[in-house]
Amino acid sequence: MTNKYIVDAWAWIEYFRGSEYGAKLNNILEDSATEVYTCAITVAEVISKTARDGRDVEAAYDMILSNAQITKIDEQISKQAGLVHSKMRQTTKDFGIADAYILATASKLKAKIITGDPHFKGLENAIMIK
Repeated sequence: MTNKYIVDAWAWIEYFRGSEYGAKLNNILEDSATEVYTCAITVAEVISKTARDGRDVEAAYDMILSNAQITKIDEQISKQAGLVHSKMRQTTKDFGIADAYILATASKLKAKIITGDPHFKGLENAIMIK
Protein backbone atom coordinates (compact mmCIF):
# COMPACT_ATOMS: atom_id res chain seq x y z
CA MET A 1 0.00 0.00 0.00
CA THR A 2 1.31 3.42 -0.97
CA ASN A 3 1.40 6.21 1.60
CA LYS A 4 0.61 9.67 0.26
CA TYR A 5 2.11 12.79 1.78
CA ILE A 6 1.89 16.45 0.99
CA VAL A 7 4.85 18.49 2.22
CA ASP A 8 4.34 22.08 3.33
CA ALA A 9 6.82 24.96 3.11
CA TRP A 10 7.88 24.66 6.76
CA ALA A 11 9.05 21.08 6.25
CA TRP A 12 10.80 21.80 2.93
CA ILE A 13 12.71 24.72 4.45
CA GLU A 14 13.91 22.57 7.34
CA TYR A 15 14.91 19.84 4.89
CA PHE A 16 16.84 22.34 2.77
CA ARG A 17 18.59 23.71 5.86
CA GLY A 18 19.59 20.17 6.88
CA SER A 19 18.06 20.52 10.33
CA GLU A 20 17.07 17.69 12.66
CA TYR A 21 13.44 18.32 11.65
CA GLY A 22 14.41 18.14 7.99
CA ALA A 23 16.01 14.75 8.65
CA LYS A 24 12.56 13.45 9.60
CA LEU A 25 11.27 14.48 6.18
CA ASN A 26 14.28 12.80 4.60
CA ASN A 27 13.21 9.48 6.14
CA ILE A 28 9.83 9.82 4.44
CA LEU A 29 11.36 10.81 1.10
CA GLU A 30 13.63 7.75 1.14
CA ASP A 31 10.74 5.34 1.72
CA SER A 32 9.92 3.67 -1.60
CA ALA A 33 6.33 3.06 -0.46
CA THR A 34 5.49 6.77 -0.52
CA GLU A 35 4.10 9.27 -2.97
CA VAL A 36 5.18 12.82 -2.15
CA TYR A 37 3.30 15.89 -3.32
CA THR A 38 3.63 19.64 -2.87
CA CYS A 39 1.23 22.42 -3.77
CA ALA A 40 2.34 24.89 -6.43
CA ILE A 41 1.75 27.67 -3.88
CA THR A 42 4.19 25.93 -1.51
CA VAL A 43 6.91 26.22 -4.15
CA ALA A 44 6.37 30.00 -4.11
CA GLU A 45 6.55 30.08 -0.29
CA VAL A 46 9.82 28.13 -0.21
CA ILE A 47 11.41 30.24 -2.94
CA SER A 48 10.38 33.47 -1.19
CA LYS A 49 11.82 32.34 2.15
CA THR A 50 15.00 31.03 0.53
CA ALA A 51 15.56 34.31 -1.32
CA ARG A 52 14.87 36.38 1.82
CA ASP A 53 17.43 34.27 3.70
CA GLY A 54 20.01 34.87 0.95
CA ARG A 55 20.24 31.17 0.14
CA ASP A 56 20.46 29.38 -3.22
CA VAL A 57 17.02 29.66 -4.82
CA GLU A 58 17.83 27.31 -7.71
CA ALA A 59 19.03 24.62 -5.32
CA ALA A 60 15.83 24.91 -3.28
CA TYR A 61 13.70 24.78 -6.42
CA ASP A 62 15.56 21.73 -7.75
CA MET A 63 15.29 20.04 -4.34
CA ILE A 64 11.49 20.28 -4.40
CA LEU A 65 11.11 19.22 -8.04
CA SER A 66 13.37 16.20 -7.58
CA ASN A 67 11.51 14.97 -4.49
CA ALA A 68 7.82 15.73 -5.08
CA GLN A 69 5.05 15.85 -7.60
CA ILE A 70 3.71 19.41 -7.86
CA THR A 71 -0.05 19.71 -7.59
CA LYS A 72 -1.65 22.35 -9.74
CA ILE A 73 -4.07 24.98 -8.53
CA ASP A 74 -7.40 24.82 -10.32
CA GLU A 75 -10.87 26.21 -9.75
CA GLN A 76 -12.09 23.24 -7.68
CA ILE A 77 -9.10 23.27 -5.33
CA SER A 78 -9.43 27.06 -5.11
CA LYS A 79 -13.08 26.78 -4.11
CA GLN A 80 -12.30 24.14 -1.50
CA ALA A 81 -9.33 26.15 -0.18
CA GLY A 82 -11.59 29.19 0.20
CA LEU A 83 -14.07 27.17 2.25
CA VAL A 84 -11.29 25.67 4.38
CA HIS A 85 -9.75 29.11 4.90
CA SER A 86 -13.07 30.58 6.01
CA LYS A 87 -13.65 27.74 8.48
CA MET A 88 -10.12 27.78 9.91
CA ARG A 89 -10.14 31.57 10.37
CA GLN A 90 -13.05 31.19 12.78
CA THR A 91 -10.65 29.74 15.35
CA THR A 92 -7.18 30.65 14.05
CA LYS A 93 -7.14 34.32 12.99
CA ASP A 94 -3.75 34.16 11.23
CA PHE A 95 -4.43 30.95 9.27
CA GLY A 96 -3.08 31.64 5.79
CA ILE A 97 -4.55 30.94 2.41
CA ALA A 98 -1.50 28.84 1.43
CA ASP A 99 -2.20 26.57 4.40
CA ALA A 100 -5.81 26.28 3.23
CA TYR A 101 -4.58 25.12 -0.19
CA ILE A 102 -2.46 22.47 1.50
CA LEU A 103 -5.43 21.20 3.51
CA ALA A 104 -7.71 21.19 0.47
CA THR A 105 -5.13 19.36 -1.62
CA ALA A 106 -4.42 16.83 1.13
CA SER A 107 -8.13 16.13 1.36
CA LYS A 108 -8.42 15.64 -2.40
CA LEU A 109 -5.41 13.30 -2.50
CA LYS A 110 -6.27 11.55 0.77
CA ALA A 111 -2.76 12.42 1.90
CA LYS A 112 -1.11 13.21 5.23
CA ILE A 113 0.51 16.63 5.65
CA ILE A 114 4.18 16.71 6.69
CA THR A 115 4.77 19.90 8.66
CA GLY A 116 6.02 21.61 11.77
CA ASP A 117 3.80 24.64 11.25
CA PRO A 118 1.73 25.21 14.42
CA HIS A 119 -1.31 26.10 12.27
CA PHE A 120 -1.67 22.38 11.54
CA LYS A 121 -1.22 21.18 15.12
CA GLY A 122 -4.08 18.98 16.25
CA LEU A 123 -5.38 18.27 12.75
CA GLU A 124 -6.08 14.61 12.12
CA ASN A 125 -4.18 14.39 8.84
CA ALA A 126 -1.10 16.35 9.96
CA ILE A 127 2.18 14.66 10.86
CA MET A 128 4.11 17.12 13.01
CA ILE A 129 7.87 16.76 12.62
CA LYS A 130 8.62 19.43 15.22
